[in-house]
Amino acid sequence: MSAAVTVPPQVARLQRNALAAAGVGIVGCAILGFANPAQFFRSYLFAFLFWSNVAIGCLSITMIHHLSGGLWGLVIRRVMEAGTRTLKALPLLFLPVVFGLHQLFVWTHAETVAADPMLRHKATYLNTPFFLVRAAFYFLTWALLAHFLNKGSLALDAGPNLKTERRLRGIAGGGLVLMGLTITFASVDWAMSLDPHWFSTIYGVMFMIGQALSALTFAILLMAALRREKPFAGVVEPSHIHDLGKLMLAFTMLWAYMHLSQFVITWSGNLPEEIPWYIRRSNNGWQYVAILVALFHFVLPFLMLLSRDLKRNVGSLAVIAGLVFAFRALDLFWMIAPDLVDHGHVVGLKVHLLDVAALLAVGGAWLALFARELKDRPLLPIGDPEIHELILEAEAEQARA
Repeated sequence: MSAAVTVPPQVARLQRNALAAAGVGIVGCAILGFANPAQFFRSYLFAFLFWSNVAIGCLSITMIHHLSGGLWGLVIRRVMEAGTRTLKALPLLFLPVVFGLHQLFVWTHAETVAADPMLRHKATYLNTPFFLVRAAFYFLTWALLAHFLNKGSLALDAGPNLKTERRLRGIAGGGLVLMGLTITFASVDWAMSLDPHWFSTIYGVMFMIGQALSALTFAILLMAALRREKPFAGVVEPSHIHDLGKLMLAFTMLWAYMHLSQFVITWSGNLPEEIPWYIRRSNNGWQYVAILVALFHFVLPFLMLLSRDLKRNVGSLAVIAGLVFAFRALDLFWMIAPDLVDHGHVVGLKVHLLDVAALLAVGGAWLALFARELKDRPLLPIGDPEIHELILEAEAEQARA
């Protein structure tokens, strides 16, 4: 096996550790969920949304790179593509959500819908059969896009092919339009409809940006772990890391802009159908979560990412990426958890052990699948001339040393 296709031992270690974490999480979910089924479904939905967001974000970042080009995307392309190949497992991971629909979504209760004029008006869209059909369409769309992008990328390992490159750009261009539509509707179905009386026109965009940021920070963390191993050693340069840091800064700013825009518009409108969403999230402890997310998801990363030196240091950048990745989970928890209990009422902040167990179960399973997919292909797109040149330069430098 050449250096270009060598699999670092950290990948196998990641797979083993992920399987162990999944086992612990599954046992915890089984024990705690048996005693509290309603809490299990609430915790599982949160975990599913968080880890599926990473996988979907990998697909979006992959298509963005096919359209924009650049070495920043080449060094993480195979990491992103391995993430996209986990999308085929999402329907299986979604099954507990399907079984828990009645526990999660108030619009599945016939008596509640019959007594609520607004829910009756929305029943054409918010009903179980149509919900499942839409979910199947989302999964199929994402899986097909991932399949054709991976197929074309692997074909390029044989060498540059203008026809294949154009086909990939075409898939990416149309695919990003489909991604915008499917992510928007999926976020409405799986998260916003937890409170079917509330609505936001930029909710889907907030999910898109969060998904891209989750995938990007995940890739930076993996690059930091593998940077001294072949085939990345000597190939991944500070300029590549700098580009990833700049992209992370851009998405961090865009995430903050969207959240602030939604809040300012809601606050200035002061409409009774809009403000309850923020009232529930600014009382009984939730306000402290909002402050933590604002500080450690935006303020601190923003200030640190302004430093050019930090963005060129993969170790320092990984610390910030890890912080943002962790607070992506807290941001998602703040967005959906207040609507999972006592629909439409102000509830106090509460973190259940099942929240942690579900994150371990779903996350461990997803990471194990990701690691398996990562081992199946060269970790760098060896057919690309720029990558090939970087590999030759690294091998020559190592030989001189």
